[in-house]
Amino acid sequence: MPATKDQIEAARAQEAEADDLEYVTVPLAGHDGVTKEVRCIPSGRWRASTIRALNSGDVDTFMETNLHPDDFDVYEELDPTMDGFGKFVADVSRISGEALGKSSGRSRSGSGTRRS
Repeated sequence: MPATKDQIEAARAQEAEADDLEYVTVPLAGHDGVTKEVRCIPSGRWRASTIRALNSGDVDTFMETNLHPDDFDVYEELDPTMDGFGKFVADVSRISGEALGKSSGRSRSGSGTRRS
């Protein structure tokens, strides 16, 4: 069944969004020791849905969403180990200038502390 006009417009909008994104270039090591550069969305711009995919063990969805569309095939070809993937995530964070696990949300101050 051919795609509807709405589906085609949604796909074009998604492609345009991907073109507008900024990427950081990060080395990704494959299971056989070969390392190639891939482009990834900076860690501070990862969507909550991709973090949920990662937390549930769906590394492929995480990578497909965060890598530049032209680089997903490189990821599949490299087939990194979990150690290689972990280093990749740490490198993206470091290169992005964002510490993973650190929130820029409101800090707890003494003014909201309950006193006895």
